[in-house]
This record gives sequence, structure tokens and C-alpha cells, in this order.
Amino acid sequence: MDLLPIRQTLAENSEFLSLPLCLESLHMSIEFYRKAGYHPPWISYYARIDEMVVGVGGFKGPPVNGTVEIGYGTFEPFQNKGVASGICKRLIVVSHESDRAVKITARTLPDLNFSTKILRKNQFIFAGSVLDPEDGLLWQWKYQPVK
Repeated sequence: MDLLPIRQTLAENSEFLSLPLCLESLHMSIEFYRKAGYHPPWISYYARIDEMVVGVGGFKGPPVNGTVEIGYGTFEPFQNKGVASGICKRLIVVSHESDRAVKITARTLPDLNFSTKILRKNQFIFAGSVLDPEDGLLWQWKYQPVK
């Protein structure tokens, strides 16, 4: 799996404009960059397997107080094939290649679901509940590899 960076403007992302599955996330990423800034490698990425774009993932901005949050998703035709787990794993690698000291977190809906399974598979542990101003009550997870 390759991660392809989503650049700062539509003009810089011409290869994704012709892919219907990418359009919503492309516009969302660019809008997020307008609000939060564009700080590579702490950006959004498309996941590619065998020349097919299968999902999207990224960082919810650059690290704050030594912590960064990840998010990921699989496009519907490719779900239940390990894509999201692979995206999660690749985001961990991107973070570690940039700064191994950065703590990696993720948030999920407050119930056991596919995302909690993916996080556990990738060595995240449950860290408690948080009240997000936009999304309400969520579960917080932190990456904690087995030593």
C-alpha cells in the first residue's frame, strides 16, 4: 500500500479529480487545510493498492503538545479487505519517520465497531472517553506498541 499526499489546492490534485470516490474527501481535506493550515507530513493521504485508490487517511493537523490524532476510511467497494487497518499502519510509519517522540491517538464512536477492532489490531489501547465539541462523546485511543 502506498500513501499519496493530498496537496493543498485542487489544482495540485488533478490526478484525483477524475476519481469519483475521491471527490468528497478531496474537497474536505482542502477545506480543512484552509482552516488548520497545510503542514506536511501531517496531512491527508489517499491509499493506493495496485494502482487503485482504495481509501483515505491522515492526521488531524500537526502535533499539539507532542500528540497527533489520526483518522482513516475505506471507500465502499474495498471495505472488509484490511484496507483501513493498512492505512492506520502506514500513518503510524509516517509519524515515526517524522518524529518518533510524537504520541499517536485516534477517536471512535463510543462502542465496539470496525474502527475499534482496527485500532486494537494496530496496537492502540483504550484511553478513556472524551467530549468532542463537534462530535459529542467519543472514545480516545492511544498507540502503545508492545515492547
